[in-house]
Amino acid sequence: MDEPLSTDSYKGVRDFYPADWARLSAIFARIRETLSHYGYEEYNASPLERAELYESKTSEEIVNEQTYTFMDRGDRRVTLRPEMTPTLARMVAAKRRELAFPLRWFSIPNVFRYERPQRGRLREHYQLNVDLLGVADSKADGEIIVIGCELLKALGAADKDFVIRVNSRALLDNACEAAGVTAKKRYMHLLDRKAKMTPEEYSAALAAITQRDPLELINGNAEPIRDEKKKLDDFIAALAASGISNVVFDPLIVRGFDYYTGIIFEFFDTSPANPRSLFGGGRYDNLVALFGGEPVPAVGFGMGDVTLLDFLTTHNLPIDTRASRPQLYVGTPNVNDLPAAQKFADSLRKEGCRIFVNLSDRSLGDQIKDAVKRNIPLFIAYGSDEVANQTVRMKILATGEEMGLPVSELPSHLRSGS
Repeated sequence: MDEPLSTDSYKGVRDFYPADWARLSAIFARIRETLSHYGYEEYNASPLERAELYESKTSEEIVNEQTYTFMDRGDRRVTLRPEMTPTLARMVAAKRRELAFPLRWFSIPNVFRYERPQRGRLREHYQLNVDLLGVADSKADGEIIVIGCELLKALGAADKDFVIRVNSRALLDNACEAAGVTAKKRYMHLLDRKAKMTPEEYSAALAAITQRDPLELINGNAEPIRDEKKKLDDFIAALAASGISNVVFDPLIVRGFDYYTGIIFEFFDTSPANPRSLFGGGRYDNLVALFGGEPVPAVGFGMGDVTLLDFLTTHNLPIDTRASRPQLYVGTPNVNDLPAAQKFADSLRKEGCRIFVNLSDRSLGDQIKDAVKRNIPLFIAYGSDEVANQTVRMKILATGEEMGLPVSELPSHLRSGS
C-alpha cells in the first residue's frame, strides 16, 4: 500500500484556514479603506515575470540567491516575483502616454523569495505596495510617509509604537564619491549589515573596500554632501511641522534594492519585544526609464504581512473579524424543518445578513454546541412553531441570554449588531 501524502505545506509558506484568512482579510480591508481616503487605486498583475526584469536593478543577493527562477516550456527564463516595484514600473512604462499623472497606486500581491524561514521572514508572503509616480517634489515623499503612519494608526497603533528612520541615497552616493569608494554596491551592502556586526568585523570588511569610511563625511561641510544633508534635515523638519515627530535621521538605512535614488526610510517597531524593521521604501526616479523614454519620478514603500502581523501581536492590537463570519446560526428542531429554515435564511440573506443553516439531524443542544465551536454569536431554532407564530427566540451564546423577536424585526436587529 502506498504511503499517504504528507499534510505539511511547502517549507516557508503558510496555509490560511478560515480564521487565519479572516484576520488577514480584515487587515487588508482596513488598508484598502485607508488608502481610498487618499485617492489611491488598486492594481494587480501575474506573479510570473521575465527573469531579466529583476536582473537589471534588483539587488544581486536577491537575484542570485533568493529568486525562484526556471525555464518554461518555451525555453524562456521566468521568475516568480520577489517584489512588485519592477512590475509596477513595467506597467507604467507600457501605457505612460495613456495614464493621468500623478499616479497613486497600490497593490497587495504575494511575493516569493527563497530565504531561510525565520521570525518575520518566509518564502512567500503578501506585501502591500503603495506608490506615487509623477511628482519630483519632496512633498510626495512626505505623503508616502504620512500614509505609512496612517495605515499603522488605522490598525490601532500609536505614534509611540514605531519610529521612522530616514536617510538619502543621494547623500550616501556623494559621500562614497568624496571618500573615493569605487565598489559602491559592496559598501552599501556592508553598511546595510553594520548594525549586526561587531566594530572589529565592520572595520575589517571596510578595509577591504575603502581607506576611508564615507560615514565620516556625512556631517561635514563639503559640497554636495552638505547640500544633500540640508535637504534631508529640512525634510525631517517639514514632517515634524506636519505632526509627525517620530522621525529620525539614520545613516545606516540603505535599503536593499539598487534602484533607489533619493529619500529612503524604514519604519521600526519601538517595542523591545520586537526590535525590527516593519517596512520601508524610498524614491526611485529612474526605474521606469529602463523600459525607454524619459524618467518618471516615483516614491513608494512595501509592507509585508508577516512583519505587520508580528507588530500587531506584539502591541496587542486586535483585528475585528466579525464581518467575515456568520452572524446567526439557524437550527432545525427536526430534519423536516429544513426546507422552511432554508427559505427563511434566504429571506434574511436578501436583507444583507450572514446566515448559517444546520443541515444535520443532530439535536438542538448539539446544534448549539456546533454554533459555539464555529464562533457564531447568535442562535435561533426555526421549525413549525416559528413558522406558525412568526416569532423566534434568539440566544446570545456568549452570555446565554435569550430574547423573543418577531421575524420581521430580525434583519434590522442583526444589521445593528453586526
